[in-house]
Amino acid sequence: MNKPMPMRAGSMPDIANRELAETKGTLDWVGMSDVHQPLKVKDGDEIKEVQAKVQIYVDLSDPLAKGIHMSRLYLLLDEHSNTRPLTASGLKMLLSTILESHHDLSTKAFVEFSFDHFIRRKALLSENFGWSSYPVTVKGTLMDGEVHLELSAEIQYSSTCPCSAALSRQLIQSKFQSDFGAAGSVDVAEMEAWLGQEESIVATPHSQRSTAKVMVRLNSSVEHLPISDLVDSVEAVLKTPVQSAVKREDEQEFARLNGSNLMFVEDSGRRIKKGLSEESRYEDFWVRIEHHESLHAHDAVGVVTKGIEGGYLPIP
Repeated sequence: MNKPMPMRAGSMPDIANRELAETKGTLDWVGMSDVHQPLKVKDGDEIKEVQAKVQIYVDLSDPLAKGIHMSRLYLLLDEHSNTRPLTASGLKMLLSTILESHHDLSTKAFVEFSFDHFIRRKALLSENFGWSSYPVTVKGTLMDGEVHLELSAEIQYSSTCPCSAALSRQLIQSKFQSDFGAAGSVDVAEMEAWLGQEESIVATPHSQRSTAKVMVRLNSSVEHLPISDLVDSVEAVLKTPVQSAVKREDEQEFARLNGSNLMFVEDSGRRIKKGLSEESRYEDFWVRIEHHESLHAHDAVGVVTKGIEGGYLPIP
């Protein structure tokens, strides 16, 4: 059996380009989602390789057009990812190129990259190292001639309940009164031995793994993506980020940090808001804090924004 002769591209039917829409109308966004794309990301001065899932769209502003050019979007994304690392300035260029490729059909463009970002972390006290992973999203929108770049990250940390800590201290005080109240006094060695007994510390405060979901709008002057800087600044104000490599001395230091940084969800939100407000690279920010309760079957949640006119809405 003879194989069919390959067709020349110019002779193949192009329905999207040649036919008009049966039902006329414009569309806000048309494109592709869940595109798997390996790429390099420039995090400050460091270039890292990641495996990203990408969304890429343009609008369909011509009510008569049958459709957009999907293949152009894919090829432009692939060309950009293969030839240069993802940066703030490079993302602006990609958005402009996408829009130019659809100049007769579209007036705006959008790209979103989502990936796990790994940072090498030293243990709290020991000399060990491990990897911490952070879900990161980079978004770019070109609309009405203006580019808006957004960077978001999820940071996990530990939160110890201040109320639970106070109630635990009260029970320990009651136990101490029961054991030593009749004696009237106790020497230091006896007290030290009592504190080291499991039955003496009759209550411990509850704590939970918690999540800060942080989204910032980058200042137009930013050229590189401050991914690690954003993560580091949030972890610095919370002071209890989850750990990777942990020996006993590290675990003890983690317990000390938790005891020194008791936090309701409101405390976490205020700390993050203060830290982000002091950073000039972020025009705006939106933060959702989740304390995944160990006492309750539900989570405690807080939302905070910078609160500027025309900025992010405080929507959970």
